[in-house]
Amino acid sequence: VQLQASGGGLVQAGGSLKLSCLASGVTFSTYTMAWFRQDPGKEREFVAAFGWRYARTNYAASVKGRFTISRDYAKNTVYLQMNSLKPEDTTRYYCALREGEVPYTTARHFVHWGQGTLVTVSS
Repeated sequence: VQLQASGGGLVQAGGSLKLSCLASGVTFSTYTMAWFRQDPGKEREFVAAFGWRYARTNYAASVKGRFTISRDYAKNTVYLQMNSLKPEDTTRYYCALREGEVPYTTARHFVHWGQGTLVTVSS
Protein backbone atom coordinates (compact mmCIF):
# COMPACT_ATOMS: atom_id res chain seq x y z
CA VAL A 1 0.00 0.00 0.00
CA GLN A 2 1.23 3.45 -0.89
CA LEU A 3 -0.34 6.72 0.22
CA GLN A 4 0.47 10.03 -1.40
CA ALA A 5 -0.72 13.15 0.38
CA SER A 6 -0.87 16.59 -1.18
CA GLY A 7 -2.61 19.94 -0.89
CA GLY A 8 -0.84 21.56 2.03
CA GLY A 9 0.28 25.16 1.94
CA LEU A 10 0.10 28.58 3.52
CA VAL A 11 -3.25 30.18 4.23
CA GLN A 12 -4.52 33.02 6.36
CA ALA A 13 -6.64 32.38 9.44
CA GLY A 14 -10.24 31.87 8.43
CA GLY A 15 -9.24 30.49 5.05
CA SER A 16 -9.60 27.03 3.54
CA LEU A 17 -7.43 24.25 2.19
CA LYS A 18 -8.23 20.85 0.73
CA LEU A 19 -5.87 17.96 1.30
CA SER A 20 -5.85 14.87 -0.90
CA CYS A 21 -4.54 11.38 -0.28
CA LEU A 22 -4.23 8.94 -3.15
CA ALA A 23 -4.12 5.28 -2.16
CA SER A 24 -2.57 2.66 -4.40
CA GLY A 25 -1.89 -1.04 -4.00
CA VAL A 26 -4.87 -1.58 -1.71
CA THR A 27 -6.19 -5.15 -1.84
CA PHE A 28 -8.42 -5.16 1.24
CA SER A 29 -12.14 -5.52 0.66
CA THR A 30 -12.89 -3.02 3.42
CA TYR A 31 -10.62 -0.40 4.87
CA THR A 32 -10.53 2.93 6.64
CA MET A 33 -8.61 5.99 5.60
CA ALA A 34 -7.86 8.74 8.06
CA TRP A 35 -6.04 11.99 8.60
CA PHE A 36 -3.75 12.66 11.54
CA ARG A 37 -1.54 15.60 12.34
CA GLN A 38 1.65 15.88 14.31
CA ASP A 39 3.90 18.57 15.71
CA PRO A 40 7.59 17.70 16.10
CA GLY A 41 8.19 15.89 19.37
CA LYS A 42 4.51 15.31 20.02
CA GLU A 43 2.20 12.35 19.53
CA ARG A 44 0.29 12.00 16.32
CA GLU A 45 -3.19 13.48 16.76
CA PHE A 46 -6.32 12.10 15.14
CA VAL A 47 -8.21 14.47 12.84
CA ALA A 48 -10.79 12.50 10.85
CA ALA A 49 -11.49 9.02 9.51
CA PHE A 50 -13.63 7.49 6.75
CA GLY A 51 -14.76 3.89 6.48
CA TRP A 52 -14.55 3.05 2.80
CA ARG A 53 -17.51 0.73 2.28
CA TYR A 54 -20.17 2.12 4.60
CA ALA A 55 -18.98 5.73 4.68
CA ARG A 56 -18.78 5.89 8.48
CA THR A 57 -16.94 9.00 9.56
CA ASN A 58 -15.33 10.16 12.75
CA TYR A 59 -13.93 13.56 13.67
CA ALA A 60 -11.82 15.01 16.43
CA ALA A 61 -13.74 17.48 18.56
CA SER A 62 -11.25 20.21 17.67
CA VAL A 63 -12.13 20.06 13.96
CA LYS A 64 -15.77 18.99 13.97
CA GLY A 65 -17.88 21.45 12.03
CA ARG A 66 -14.84 22.94 10.29
CA PHE A 67 -13.27 19.95 8.53
CA THR A 68 -14.96 17.42 6.26
CA ILE A 69 -13.52 14.10 5.17
CA SER A 70 -14.78 12.62 1.92
CA ARG A 71 -13.77 10.14 -0.77
CA ASP A 72 -13.73 9.61 -4.49
CA TYR A 73 -14.13 5.91 -5.23
CA ALA A 74 -13.09 6.23 -8.84
CA LYS A 75 -9.87 7.99 -7.94
CA ASN A 76 -9.22 5.94 -4.78
CA THR A 77 -8.64 9.20 -3.01
CA VAL A 78 -9.71 10.60 0.33
CA TYR A 79 -9.97 14.33 0.89
CA LEU A 80 -9.90 16.61 3.89
CA GLN A 81 -11.67 19.90 3.30
CA MET A 82 -10.49 22.32 5.97
CA ASN A 83 -12.49 25.49 6.50
CA SER A 84 -12.26 28.27 9.07
CA LEU A 85 -8.63 27.42 9.63
CA LYS A 86 -6.94 28.62 12.79
CA PRO A 87 -3.25 29.19 13.56
CA GLU A 88 -3.40 26.20 15.91
CA ASP A 89 -4.19 23.98 12.91
CA THR A 90 -0.65 24.62 11.70
CA THR A 91 1.31 21.38 11.52
CA ARG A 92 2.08 18.46 9.23
CA TYR A 93 -0.88 16.34 8.19
CA TYR A 94 -0.59 12.64 7.46
CA CYS A 95 -2.99 10.27 5.78
CA ALA A 96 -3.25 6.71 7.01
CA LEU A 97 -4.96 3.48 6.07
CA ARG A 98 -5.96 0.33 7.93
CA GLU A 99 -7.81 -2.81 6.96
CA GLY A 100 -11.34 -2.95 8.32
CA GLU A 101 -14.26 -0.58 8.49
CA VAL A 102 -14.03 0.76 12.05
CA PRO A 103 -12.89 4.39 11.99
CA TYR A 104 -10.45 4.16 14.90
CA THR A 105 -9.02 7.37 16.26
CA THR A 106 -5.63 6.21 17.49
CA ALA A 107 -2.52 6.09 15.35
CA ARG A 108 -1.48 2.65 16.60
CA HIS A 109 -4.46 1.11 14.75
CA PHE A 110 -3.14 2.30 11.39
CA VAL A 111 -0.39 0.41 9.61
CA HIS A 112 0.06 2.36 6.40
CA TRP A 113 1.11 6.01 6.33
CA GLY A 114 1.74 8.69 3.75
CA GLN A 115 4.63 11.13 3.82
CA GLY A 116 2.73 14.10 5.24
CA THR A 117 1.88 17.51 3.92
CA LEU A 118 2.54 20.79 5.74
CA VAL A 119 -0.29 23.18 6.56
CA THR A 120 0.59 26.65 7.80
CA VAL A 121 -2.11 29.05 8.99
CA SER A 122 -1.01 32.62 9.54
CA SER A 123 -2.75 34.91 12.00
